[in-house]
Amino acid sequence: MEILLKHIEDNLNKELEVISISNPRRAEEVRRYVVRPVLIREKLLFQLASYTKTQVFHENLPADQLYDRIKEILPAYRQVQLKGSQGGLQALINKKGKASLRQDKKKTDQSAGDDRPLTRIRSLSHNRKKRYILEEGQAVPFLVDLGVMTREGRVVKSRYDKFRQINRFLEFIEDILPHLPGDREVTILDFGCGKSYLTFAVYYYLRELKGYPVRIIGLDLKKDVIRHCSRLASEYGYDHLHFFEGAIEDYEGVDQVDMVITLHACDTATDYALYKAVRWGAGVILSVPCCQHELNGQLTGCRFGPVTNYGILKERFAALATDGVRADLLASLGYDTQVLEFIDMEHTPKNLLIRAVKGKKPSGRKEQEDRDFCRQFGFEPTLMKLLDTERTDGG
Repeated sequence: MEILLKHIEDNLNKELEVISISNPRRAEEVRRYVVRPVLIREKLLFQLASYTKTQVFHENLPADQLYDRIKEILPAYRQVQLKGSQGGLQALINKKGKASLRQDKKKTDQSAGDDRPLTRIRSLSHNRKKRYILEEGQAVPFLVDLGVMTREGRVVKSRYDKFRQINRFLEFIEDILPHLPGDREVTILDFGCGKSYLTFAVYYYLRELKGYPVRIIGLDLKKDVIRHCSRLASEYGYDHLHFFEGAIEDYEGVDQVDMVITLHACDTATDYALYKAVRWGAGVILSVPCCQHELNGQLTGCRFGPVTNYGILKERFAALATDGVRADLLASLGYDTQVLEFIDMEHTPKNLLIRAVKGKKPSGRKEQEDRDFCRQFGFEPTLMKLLDTERTDGG
């Protein structure tokens, strides 16, 4: 174990690519840790990502603090993978805490006759760049017209957050590809598509880059937005991308949907989108909720004074409760549901994504937990009422 720790300590520098700690010995809450170097205000830190079954948490730590954390973490896990400036390393840790190592060293360039440690040669300005699904330097037509890229493929500085957001969302799309049907046209519906940065991105990625036979429908209430997006889709020759004006709760334009996307649909519009997705039996649901006001207005009573007495705390608690209930209701209906971080909190406080993939058996226990929770706080969430109405009408 001492040798493994020494390798880890030696690689906690700007040239580190990744450290992965996985395969817990027991049913640990954290299934995997991933470490990568990050620059924050010109200071080198290390991002420690902790992956549970349903969420991922991030911390940015200096090297000494991270090293201490890793020393505490390692005994509970069986496997470590490291990639750094001097090569890769894999370690298997047995029950007694002994680690067997396999190291793959990088070949160094001897032509320059420089035997200085590689970790100290490259400057911080040449640190490894993150690879994006839509790479900078290659112009993408819809990103140019939407003002995110120049015609030369450079990302507009003021729109870099949007560029990162688009790529982050495409990573979620990439993750769910195995859950999409491969023998027929895939129907995707984007509720509240807005200016459609992400709608165009999903179409471009799935149909143009991956060759999936997809049909995507974007729906929004704003006439000018729908008119603009329809014109762009026509100009690009995106024949299977269509935009329509209308409200989420009223849309009946399809009988079956494979994936429903709802990003920043305000307040209970998200509930109607999730309800529609469930009714259609959508295999995948991706939702970034916004403006969760409903339960905020229902949260009252002196029993919860430490929360309800302070507006900002009440608002945040109600928002978390709203999304927790939504996620659990989807789980009770047979969806494998996760709540994930969409983008960094510094860019927007609305940074949670609910990802639900159909496959499990419905869980009556989950639904009862939801009902008990809502009863305790006096909550009557729209999604629960819609599902109850559906059952009553169906009965």
